[in-house]
Amino acid sequence: MLDPELRRALAERIRYYNELGIYDFYRRETPPILTASPEPQDLGPEEMTPRARAVVDVSLGKECGFEVGSAKPETGIADPAKALRIIREDLGDCTRCPLHKQGRKQIVFGVGSPQTDLMFVGEAPGADEDQQGEPFVGRAGQLLNNMIKAMGLRREDVYIANIIKCRPPGNRTPEREECETCSPFLMRQIAVIQPKAIVALGAVAAKTLLAINAPMSELRGHWYDFRGTKLAVSYHPAFLLRDPRQKKEAWKDLQMVMKELRLPMPAKNTE
Repeated sequence: MLDPELRRALAERIRYYNELGIYDFYRRETPPILTASPEPQDLGPEEMTPRARAVVDVSLGKECGFEVGSAKPETGIADPAKALRIIREDLGDCTRCPLHKQGRKQIVFGVGSPQTDLMFVGEAPGADEDQQGEPFVGRAGQLLNNMIKAMGLRREDVYIANIIKCRPPGNRTPEREECETCSPFLMRQIAVIQPKAIVALGAVAAKTLLAINAPMSELRGHWYDFRGTKLAVSYHPAFLLRDPRQKKEAWKDLQMVMKELRLPMPAKNTE
């Protein structure tokens, strides 16, 4: 049982993260060893990794009677468009990870229909996305638009977002801490939209959402349960631009999604 002072410190910590917009916390199978460093409650917010914060906040849930994943600002909002606006306002001019100091121009939240059956989740914004504030607007975005069109849909019929909402410098792969810090906002977007199917585009999106460390060849071609929503894995459009030979494989993935959503199969693939 925690002593009253530690309990109050932990309660204050979880309230702090709720104010930052962080509501979802996850228990790690192998918690970090914190005995060699200052106690978690003595560390400033900027000094604690997401992994350490998760240990603190899960302990709070057990010891202080708080429910991990407390009520979010959009809870109870029936209009998904309004709920998404609340999440965006909660995100604010985000400074929760170092990316805000590494050249990002703006946050890229997400775009599309808030009442869609289909959601695409990519990795991170690129230069064009960072400039325009909208995901998938560069060359990879043009290819994704064609893929959506080949499914008999329009870009505005689906919802498109990324694991992280700020461009990593040089378009590098997002780091684990960046994904852990930013992905709770994506989880909230998914919870509001409640799509019937999610397509994870690329390894970063797939591994972050599924918490599975496996090659794309093993991840593709299967349906996964993601918090009650079916999730499929396909190649990222940027990868398809580098290796056009894989477009046929990506089309197989999309056909699997179309079958699940009962979309009519086009007579001919336009991409």
